[in-house]
Amino acid sequence: MHTLDETDLEILRMLGEDARRPFSEIADEVDLSGPAVSDRVSRLEETGVINGFTVDVDRSQLQAGVPVFVQLTTESAQLATIRERVESDEAVEHVFVTADGGLWFYARAQVQNVRQWLDGVIGDTESVEYTVTLIDDVAWQPSLGGTAFALTCAECGNTVDSEGESERIDDRVYHFCCSSCQSRFVERYDRFEAGA
Repeated sequence: MHTLDETDLEILRMLGEDARRPFSEIADEVDLSGPAVSDRVSRLEETGVINGFTVDVDRSQLQAGVPVFVQLTTESAQLATIRERVESDEAVEHVFVTADGGLWFYARAQVQNVRQWLDGVIGDTESVEYTVTLIDDVAWQPSLGGTAFALTCAECGNTVDSEGESERIDDRVYHFCCSSCQSRFVERYDRFEAGA
């Protein structure tokens, strides 16, 4: 099990600022070769720290409506259904679930039809309260500051430290906090495979 070091964190920070940054440029900053940076990025992808590289589209340049922030509260039994509706709506860019069960989301809605659009997203669900705030400006700064990276055990959900185990199963890498969790997971996986 390989833990993340300061070089990994610096590579992640630089990719967070510009995911298209050439590995040779990153290599110059972290005192490694381009291939060594490529190997580290591949390892970060394999371990699930990097899930993909995305495009950050400035929708205001596309005239895609006005930015709104919606804070919604509902009964806990309805939260999953409403969240699914919100996440599947094309106008919604970011969805947050708060610790107290609130559903907040950022979207770009048509100017004259915000209430109509929102009623369509929420549907005829009862006991829903929401507030809509018109957003003047948005800035998204991916940051690794104050973040401690930790992998999660695929079996029990505990944090995986330097004494953890990793195993590749069907081209996917799984991480475990201990050999017991690894054994249980592999045994159950094999049973499922045999039964399939």
